[in-house]
Amino acid sequence: MNAMLDLGPAARRMTDLLERITDDQLGAPTPCEGYSLGDLIDHVSGLSRAFTDAALKDLGPASSQAPSWDAARLGENWRARIAGQLSGLAEAWRDPQAWEGMTRAGGVELPGGLAGTIALNELVIHGWDVARSSGLPYDCDPQALDASMEFVSLMAGPGEEAGREGLFGPVVDVPADAPLLDRVICLSGRNPAWTST
Repeated sequence: MNAMLDLGPAARRMTDLLERITDDQLGAPTPCEGYSLGDLIDHVSGLSRAFTDAALKDLGPASSQAPSWDAARLGENWRARIAGQLSGLAEAWRDPQAWEGMTRAGGVELPGGLAGTIALNELVIHGWDVARSSGLPYDCDPQALDASMEFVSLMAGPGEEAGREGLFGPVVDVPADAPLLDRVICLSGRNPAWTST
């Protein structure tokens, strides 16, 4: 069995951030080039559903395609809806069976343990994206940040360029003594100095 990770703190942190976003901020730019904050929030909603289904081994429509990005789908009660999705995501990955065997997310067949790790990494990286886009502070659960660092480090290694395509941009150089969050962000292809202004 793969080592289980607790997605709860990262999911709660994302929920806390989303609760502080005002509707007039949804058009703000994000570190994800070409996507508004509203688009990014819709992506968080989609990935929450997809990776919940991956944990449950429910290989239906949500796990069969990559989550898209479209703020027009948010609707009026998006904060409460996505908070429920994030809570369900964390709960689904508390089941040891979620981490075993094969599953599917984004239309890709992969081991359950890898899917859980990717889900946690998505929460960490996109939590930073949401915070930066909205001017909010971002702190990350140390265990989630360590797991994210391990994942992005593997994805940044030699010969992993094809695996990064569509997931991360090119690695951004960062001093070895930079804070761990900055190093994670740089390995995911983002500039830790990025601001929306």
